[in-house]
Amino acid sequence: MTLDEKYMREALKQARKAMKIGEVPIGCVIVYEDRIIGRGYNRRNTDKSTFSHAEITAMKKAGRVIGDWRLEECTLYVTLEPCQMCAGAIIQARIPRVVMGCMNPKAGCGGSILNLLEMKEFNHQAEVVRGVLEEDCSRILKDFFGDLRKRLKTEKAEKLRDSQ
Repeated sequence: MTLDEKYMREALKQARKAMKIGEVPIGCVIVYEDRIIGRGYNRRNTDKSTFSHAEITAMKKAGRVIGDWRLEECTLYVTLEPCQMCAGAIIQARIPRVVMGCMNPKAGCGGSILNLLEMKEFNHQAEVVRGVLEEDCSRILKDFFGDLRKRLKTEKAEKLRDSQ
């Protein structure tokens, strides 16, 4: 197992925490000197906050550990390609390396829709590694949304039955 796979497995653990509370299963860890210094998972619905993305939470925690908003010697591991907010925050935090599990063709800004992470126009770019444990990262999302669709269909049928 490579180091990237090792830390992506840790990000997947975070994604499973999100799933347990009914959130979209996205997880993130930030590594500094071969040590995890920030962990986060999606909590948007739980916190009722646009900002409760896995990456933002992990960056806040890592910044507290380092004692700076600059995370210049860190690697960020995330199970799903970052959105525009998170990609922008990654660049602002000067994170030099981002490792992604699966791509996000509907909202991804690390190469799918846009590539904010590697834009030469910004004063900072990140090295991007894509597809680490891609199948595992994709599967947890597919399973979550498949279960959600089934649950919503069942709830709709129950409401219809109760109204008759």
